[in-house]
Amino acid sequence: MSSDNIAIRVSHLSKKYQLGGPQEPYHTFRDAIVNSLKVPLKIFRKKPIVEGFWALKDVSFDVEQGDIVGIIGRNGAGKSTLLKILSRITSPTEGIVELHGRVGSLLEVGTGFHPELTGRENIYLSGSILGMKRREIDEKLDQIVKFSEIEKFLDTPVKRYSSGMYVRLAFAVAAHLEPEILLVDEVLAVGDAAFQKKCLGKMGDVAKEGRTVLFVSHQMGSIAQLCTSAILLENGKISQSGPVPDVIAGYMNQLNRSSIQFEASLSGNKDIAIIKAVTMDECGNPMASFTHLQPITVAITCRINKWISGAEIRIAVHDSRRNVFTTDAEIVVNNNCVPEMIIARAVIPGNFLRPETYFLTLATYIPNQRVIDRIDDAISITVIDGGSKYAASEGLDYGCVFVDCDWSIESISIIV
Repeated sequence: MSSDNIAIRVSHLSKKYQLGGPQEPYHTFRDAIVNSLKVPLKIFRKKPIVEGFWALKDVSFDVEQGDIVGIIGRNGAGKSTLLKILSRITSPTEGIVELHGRVGSLLEVGTGFHPELTGRENIYLSGSILGMKRREIDEKLDQIVKFSEIEKFLDTPVKRYSSGMYVRLAFAVAAHLEPEILLVDEVLAVGDAAFQKKCLGKMGDVAKEGRTVLFVSHQMGSIAQLCTSAILLENGKISQSGPVPDVIAGYMNQLNRSSIQFEASLSGNKDIAIIKAVTMDECGNPMASFTHLQPITVAITCRINKWISGAEIRIAVHDSRRNVFTTDAEIVVNNNCVPEMIIARAVIPGNFLRPETYFLTLATYIPNQRVIDRIDDAISITVIDGGSKYAASEGLDYGCVFVDCDWSIESISIIV
């Protein structure tokens, strides 16, 4: 990789935070006199042990100019700490950061603007910090105001803004004042879905202009749709980097390793008792998280204490708001009619469930007669957007399933 084309170079970067350390108290002049008398006694006191943890440890990577790099990982992985160091909000404990170009950043709400200044004044302040001349900021002002949709409140102090208004203006400033490097944290989640879509489009435009974007997000669909590569952080270290689909797969493996919800061990002495259930990917690996493109296999183990003609097994799927669908299969009676175990498998097709968390209720029953066994919300699964055309509008309710309808479009002549 040519050094002339590097926008960001991070070498052996580490950041250590102190836990439970003594805080610097506020002292009056009287306190200073009293404390001076106590100094001889302090030599006999044991100093408290201050613990620390490494939010980042030995992180190294390069980003080329014009790349859009997604930074992903679970909460506490070190994503926000990395962006704060790159934004010079905090300093590293170890390592070197090289930034080739002006940096615009949008981190947590409240960072970057002076609360007592108006929106207009903060725009000019931000431009000045980036080294822009007033004339250059004047040329960008109308674009910023139009994008942020806060024209009526432009001359109101930003301390009176809602979090949504603040984010709209902050993003508009960061994206339009032409920094060579744009750093964006999960803060976009504060805005509404329509504004998120507009921001993602703007970040794409920024990259097309040859500028560089680092984007932290938990929305895998946005990462897949927008980014050219990705970095996966785990416990402050880079566990994987490279093509976006591979890194997203690694992230999902992280989620599944820590999940305890993909299997429910359940026992009973009912006629047809549900003993266990597990959800798996297409290779038979137990999983709790899937991309929207993956088929999901649900394997249900039942103990047959008594064979019943016409009995069926059911899976009912619902999200936090509604029932999504129900599927059933008949349990064919064993001619020997002796107690045994069976495993029933159902495959939910890929590209069917929209990104959401779903809960599976399992049951054995005799249609129109009685329920034999039922386990409400036995297991849950999470479907993550793998880069669908709806990813940029994540958060809007487009329903709970993808459906490919048969469409036909014909031309009709217009008689003038």
